[in-house]
Order: sequence, then structure tokens, then C-alpha cells
Amino acid sequence: MWADWIPGILMLVLFALETPISFAIAISALSFFLIDGEIPFKIFAQKMVSATDSYPLLSIPFFVLAGAIMNKAGITHRLLALADAMVGHMTGALAQMCTVLATLLGGLTASSSADAAMLAKVLGPSMVKSNYSPAFAAVITSCAAIITSLIPPSIGLIIYGYIADVSVGRLFIGGIIPGLMLAASLMIVTWYIAKKRGYHPLRSEFAGYGIVFKTFKEALWALSIPMFIIVGIRYGIFTPTEAGAVTVLYTIGVGLFAYKSLSIKDLPKVLKETALDTSSVMLMICAASAFGFYLAWERIPPQMASWMLTLTKDPLSLLLIINVMLIVLGTAIEGTSALIILTPIFVPILLKLNVDMVHFGIVLITNLTIAGVTPPVGQMMFISSQVLKVPMEDYTMEVMPFLGAMIVVLLLLTVFPSITLWLPNLVYGAGP
Repeated sequence: MWADWIPGILMLVLFALETPISFAIAISALSFFLIDGEIPFKIFAQKMVSATDSYPLLSIPFFVLAGAIMNKAGITHRLLALADAMVGHMTGALAQMCTVLATLLGGLTASSSADAAMLAKVLGPSMVKSNYSPAFAAVITSCAAIITSLIPPSIGLIIYGYIADVSVGRLFIGGIIPGLMLAASLMIVTWYIAKKRGYHPLRSEFAGYGIVFKTFKEALWALSIPMFIIVGIRYGIFTPTEAGAVTVLYTIGVGLFAYKSLSIKDLPKVLKETALDTSSVMLMICAASAFGFYLAWERIPPQMASWMLTLTKDPLSLLLIINVMLIVLGTAIEGTSALIILTPIFVPILLKLNVDMVHFGIVLITNLTIAGVTPPVGQMMFISSQVLKVPMEDYTMEVMPFLGAMIVVLLLLTVFPSITLWLPNLVYGAGP
């Protein structure tokens, strides 16, 4: 009996030893084949390779490439100018600009880690020079990057849609309102802390609607990309996978002809960056596919389902229990790996209780991405702290009020499914 759980225990031990996530999952899956002895060893390699044979997953490299192209095209300063015009008069203006910029960038980069790195490099030093606490600057740049996980196109939503067999289009649209709620919660906490510490505005009054309109017009090509994706998917012009390829062409056109800040000679470097980012995600998916075979063979998901259903059969109560479990796990396991491992476990349980899978997907992604800023293994925490050279203990103290605000948003999304489902039902009609 205990032997059945050895690969899972080994994986947790490897995580604790700070083994790279993909290798920890792959080694744990490999241990199952070595221990069992009856299953042909070649199944391990087959499961690793077969995970790449997926049409929906083709969208990941395309959206990563589109984000890299737009970053290389130099749109950040245009969006930053728009954020400045919108909130530069607010208390804690630089931190408020960080959240607004992350919201505007959410539809462009598709990666919370990329956003955390960019925000920490672009706005972090400016905040420190303006006498913001370095730890506070690291916290707001990492927390703001969470918004990217919900604003389309989100790689996490694509992976969840693939694993749970859920409409990626509905997930994309379902993430918009929760993403804006997260942004609002961060801005409220920022205002409160900035007021207490005297983090001043950049200007004494609102820049004016004329300036906002001017900066909006300059950023319009970039801001049109998320709408372009959503409209195209909604009206069947292209599938979510095809949307990634079309978006790449669109972003190249914007960079070359609209902003004229991208050159052909930039593309090899962009392609290299995309290949590295995509390979890290796909390696994790391949390893998780082999680990998923172990879970299915040992019938661990049905066992967990039976156990969890003994606790309660009320959908809301079960969702709250799962949220608590995820928050605890999130302090030890990186978000993307947890998403890949846990989705096949939770989806069958919640389907039995008629929980909407779009609703659960948004709750799951929100929860696991919050883990990205949670010590001790939060990926965005590491990125922002490394850029700004902030010790983990300082970061941990500063992040607590922001975590509290984000957990409140998470609970609202859990308790009130209509927050997530209203917009997809409006656009697509009620249904799966």
C-alpha cells in the first residue's frame, strides 16, 4: 500500500531539495516504472513524448512568441505613459502605475514570470529611488504580475483547458473580470500603505482626459491585441490555437509598420527567447504526462475523490476545502507544476457535484498563481526579489497585506460563480 505512494512522496522530497520542477516530476514518474517492474519501461518514454502530440498546446509557443515580439517592439514605454496619465496623481503613484501597467500588459505577454521580470526592471529601481521600501517594490511588482494569469491569452488557462477538456475561449473571457478584481484589490492595499508611509503622487492633480486620450491612442495598437484574440475566437474566425499563430503575424505587423520599432534582425533573438521559455513549459508538461500515468494506474484520483466526498458533498464546501489545500500546497509547490498535477485529480470530483469547470478553472488558476508570490517557492517572488536584491524575510513581511486582499478576491470568486460565468455566458450563451 505504502509503495503506491512512493513516487508522490519522492516528488515532494525533491521539491524540498530544490530540484528543478520538471526533473523532480520526471524522476518521480520514473521511480514508479522502476519499482513496479511489470510495466514496460518504454511506456515512460512514450508518455513523455505523446504529451507533445496535442493540437491545443500548439498555442503556447505562439502566444509566448507574440509576447516576446511585442516586448522587443518597445511598447512598454507607451503603456507606461498611459498608466502614468491614468494614475500618476494617486497616492503611491509608481506602485499604482505598476498594477495598471501589469493589467495592460496581461493580454500581451501571456506569462506572469515575464511580467514580474519586466515590472521589477522597469519600475522597481524608480520606486527605490523615490524612497519606496525595496521590499515593497519587490512585492508590488511580483503581485501585479499575477493579473497576467487571468487576462487572455493566459498560458495557465490554455494548459488547464487542455487537461480538463474545457473551452479555452470561455476560460479566456471568464478570466477578465477576476483579473480586474485582482488589480483593484492591489490598488486599494497600495493606496492604504502608501498613505501611511508617505509615498507621494507624481503630480498634484489628474493629468486630464486629453492626455489620457493621447496616450491611449498611442498605445491602441498594443491594447487591441486581447480584443482581437477574443473576437476572433468568439466568432469562429480562428480556434484558440490558430489565434496564437495569427497573433504572431499581427504583432510582427504592429512592431514593423505601426510602431516601427521592430526590425527583422531582432527576430532571431526573439525566437531564441521563445524557444527557451516554451521548452521549459513543455518539459514540465511531458514529465507531468508520465506522472499522470502513475496516478491513473494506481487509481489515486478516484481514491482521493472518494475520500474528499466523505468530507462533504456540498459543492461550495468542497471548493473551500480545495482552496485551503491549494493555499497550503502553494507554499511548497510551484504553481504550474501544481496545476498540471492536481487538475486531473480535482476535475472528476467536481464533475460529480456539477461544478462548472470554467468557474473551477478560474478559481484554480487564481489560487495557484497567488502561490507564485508566496514564500518559500514563489516564482515571481524570486524574480522580483533577485532583481531588487531583497531578502526573503523582508519580502515575507511586506507581502502579507497583499496576500490578504488577493485571498478575499479568491473567496469571492469561489462563493459567487456568477462573477466568473457572467461574461462567458453573455458572449457564448449558457453551457459547458
